Amino acid sequence: MPDKNSPLLERIDDPAQLRQLSPPQLKQLARELREFMIASVGRTGGHLSSGLGTVELTIALHYVYNTPEDRLVWDVGHQSYPHKILTGRRERMATLRQLHGLAGFPRREESPYDTFGTGHSSTSVSAALGMAIAAQQQQSGRKVVAVIGDGALTAGMAFEALNHAGDLDANLLVVLNDNDMSISPNVGGLSNHLARILSGKLYSTMREGSKKVLGTVPSVWELARRAEEHMKGMVTPGTLFEELGFNYIGPVDGHDIDTLVKTLNNLKSLPGPQFLHVVTKKGKGYTPAEENPCAFHGVSCFDPETGESLASKPGSPTYTSIFSDWLCDMAAADPQLIGITPAMREGSGLVRFSEEFPERYYDVGIAEQHAVTLAAGLACEGLRPVVAIYSSFLQRAYDQLIHDVALQNLPVLFAIDRGGIVGPDGPTHAGMFDLSFLRCIPNMVVMTPADEAECRQMLTTGQRHDGPSAVRYPRGSGPGVTPSTTLTTLPVGRGEIRRQGSGTALLVFGTLLAPALEAAEELGATVANMRFVKPLDEALVLQLAATHERLLTLEDNVVMGGAGSAVSECLAAHGITTPIRHLGLPDHFVEQGGREEILALCGLDKDGILRAARTEGAAPACQTAAIHVNS
Repeated sequence: MPDKNSPLLERIDDPAQLRQLSPPQLKQLARELREFMIASVGRTGGHLSSGLGTVELTIALHYVYNTPEDRLVWDVGHQSYPHKILTGRRERMATLRQLHGLAGFPRREESPYDTFGTGHSSTSVSAALGMAIAAQQQQSGRKVVAVIGDGALTAGMAFEALNHAGDLDANLLVVLNDNDMSISPNVGGLSNHLARILSGKLYSTMREGSKKVLGTVPSVWELARRAEEHMKGMVTPGTLFEELGFNYIGPVDGHDIDTLVKTLNNLKSLPGPQFLHVVTKKGKGYTPAEENPCAFHGVSCFDPETGESLASKPGSPTYTSIFSDWLCDMAAADPQLIGITPAMREGSGLVRFSEEFPERYYDVGIAEQHAVTLAAGLACEGLRPVVAIYSSFLQRAYDQLIHDVALQNLPVLFAIDRGGIVGPDGPTHAGMFDLSFLRCIPNMVVMTPADEAECRQMLTTGQRHDGPSAVRYPRGSGPGVTPSTTLTTLPVGRGEIRRQGSGTALLVFGTLLAPALEAAEELGATVANMRFVKPLDEALVLQLAATHERLLTLEDNVVMGGAGSAVSECLAAHGITTPIRHLGLPDHFVEQGGREEILALCGLDKDGILRAARTEGAAPACQTAAIHVNS
C-alpha cells in the first residue's frame, strides 16, 4: 500500500525511476527522503547528520548521472544513507548495521550502486581516478564521480590523488561536500549564478579557444590567464584546485537542488578533471542535528520527535571514559604529556582533556600518519605524547609506527580504542589485527587490560615506560572493576594467576578474562591473566605448560600471528610439546552485529570456551573455534 507520507519516495526503487520525476518534484522528494531517514535511523541508530546534509546532492547526482553505469564513489560512507535508500534498499533500512543486515557503509557485495567499499576516509578520489582511467582505456564513455567530505580532504592521500588526477586527462568529477559553515557567506545567488556560468559550454568554449588563440602570444596569454585567476579568486576559494589541474566550480549551495542539477548537467559534458565545491549543513532539516551535528554524527536509537536517546546507559564506565579520566589525571601530574588525536576527539575520549589542557591538545584532522610522526617529533624533544587512536585507524600509520617511533625507540604511548570486535560498524572498523601487527615490531610494549582498573594501570605503565608502548582496549564497558584514583604501574612483562585449577590452563589476553573465569568454574581449570602480549611472560607460560595437560589461549584478535602465536613460539623455542589450542578471531573479515553477539558466534563466550576446552585430542596450533559469519 502506498505510503501517504512519502508518495514520491515510495515509488522510487532505483534511480531510473527517480529520473522520471520532473525537476519541481525533486524538492518534495528531498523532504520525504529526509523525513524517512530521521525515522529510520531513530529506530536503528547509525550515522545521521552527515547523510541529512547530502540529501539534495544525492538526488541530483542520481538524477543527472546514469548510475550504476556511471560510477559514483562515496568517501567514508557516513553520508551514503540517502544513496542506499534511493538505490533499492529502502525496505531494508530497518536492518541497518545489524547481523545479516544492511552495512552502515557502501559495500560492493551489497549493491551494484556501491561501486567501491568504504569505511575509512580519503580513498574516494584515488578509487574514482582508477575507474576513470579504466573507462578511458576501455573507451566506455562512463562518467565517474567522487564525493568527498566530512573532513576527508585533510588526509594526505586525498591530495596525492588530486595531484595525480590533475596531471591526467581522464574524465573525473570530484565533488567536495563541504559541511564546514565557515564559508557559508560565499554561498548565495551570486555564487550559484557564477557556478552555472563557469560550468557552462559557452564559458568552457571561450576558455579553451582563448588558450589556442592567445597561446601564440605568450605575454597576452599570461595576462589573460592571470586576469581569469584573479576574477575567480575574488569569489571562490578555488586557486589551489586550479593549480592542481582541475577546473574549479563553486562554492554552490548544496541544498539548492535546481542549481545542483543544472551545474552537474553542465559539468557532465566537460572533458578532463573537474572539481565541484558544494556547501552543505550537517543535520540539515532536523533541528536537534543542526544544533548539535557532532552528537548526531553517530547515534544510538532516539526519539525523532525530541532527539532524545532511547539507549540504556551503561552500568559501568566505558573503557574510553576510563582513558579520558586517566589522561586528565596524568596530564595534571606530568606537564610533559601531550594529547594527540586524528579527528576523533569525541570518539577517543579527549573532550575533557581538550577543555582542561587546550595548550597541550592537538587534533590533526584525518591524518593518522602525521599524528604518529608528530608524536615522534615531540618525543625527540623530551615531551611525552599520547596518541589516542582507533585500532583500525592505526593501520593507516603502520609505516610511521615502525620507522618514526619504534626504530628510534621513542617514548610514545598509543591508547588504542576499539580493539577487537566493534559490533555494528562491521569489518571496516573492527580492530582485529593490532596484536598481530604490533607484536612483531621491535622495541614495542603491548598491553591488553582485562578490566577498567588494569586499563588505568597499563596506561600509566606505558606513559612512564622509556620507549614505545600500546594499551589496547575494546569498545564499550568493562566488567565493572572500579579503578583506583592513583597513578600506579604494573611490572612490565608479568602476568598473574587469577584462578588456580588443574588439567587445562586458560591463558587470557585482554577482556575475555570474564567469560574465561566463568568457563573455568565448570572446567576446574586454571586461568592466567597474561596482561602483556609483548614482552610475553615466558616464565608463566613455561610454568603452566609444565603443570597442565593442555593449554588454551584466548584473545579478541585474529589467531594468525596474534598473542596465542606468541605462546606457541615460546613453547617451540623451549622444545615443549604440551597440547595447545588458540581461540580468537578467524581468518576472514567478521561481519557486523552486536559485539556480544559476534563474540558468541566466534566461540569467544563462555559456551564457546567450554566447547573448545572439552574437545578431545590436541588441536592444531592455529585452530580457532570461530565460525564464519556471513549473510
